[in-house]
Amino acid sequence: MSHTLGIRQAQKQKTRQAFLDAALALLEEQSLSSLGLREVTRAVGVAPTAFYRHFRSTADLGVALVDEALGSLHPMVRTTVSKPGEERITHAVRLIADYVSAHPAHVRFIARERHGGVQPVREEIRSQLARFAEEVKTELAKDPEAAGWNDDDLLMLAHLYVDQMLITASLFLESLESPDPSDAERQRVTRVATRQLRLISLGRQHWLD
Repeated sequence: MSHTLGIRQAQKQKTRQAFLDAALALLEEQSLSSLGLREVTRAVGVAPTAFYRHFRSTADLGVALVDEALGSLHPMVRTTVSKPGEERITHAVRLIADYVSAHPAHVRFIARERHGGVQPVREEIRSQLARFAEEVKTELAKDPEAAGWNDDDLLMLAHLYVDQMLITASLFLESLESPDPSDAERQRVTRVATRQLRLISLGRQHWLD
């Protein structure tokens, strides 16, 4: 019996992932608010009623896509921010570049839906980014430079870093989608992103002056 249940659970998870993958592919050229349920089920090759065994609505599917895109990044971001000084910046830019190269569709989805027309998805993105900011704040508070900073200012700084990481992801996505994506273009974006993060760090050093 347990073996049969395991097979059924695996098949259910496989079908759920098929919905996510199909939706992500369909969202390459459109927003979630314009995505039809029948489009997704047609792409997966199942009846529309099968969709509701996995998601309550396309908005619910969109929330699952947000979690798929951002959920796994939390440990990596915490590890990155825990690194000292210049190593933190270098590691952050490399992490973002590699993630965009590996998951461009997820990055494009987040960039589009962050201010899109589906409220539960906007709220989930906002919640994930707020969680990132809290995690970054916790790591920043461990720095010697954090002496004398209050929680509100540390959180403000953390949000600046998170926002800049999103901007950096967009820059790498644009370079990836340019007519002639190349190592030279990636290196150019790397230099720009590194300088922008350094500017935030420089401002931090003089905040209490």
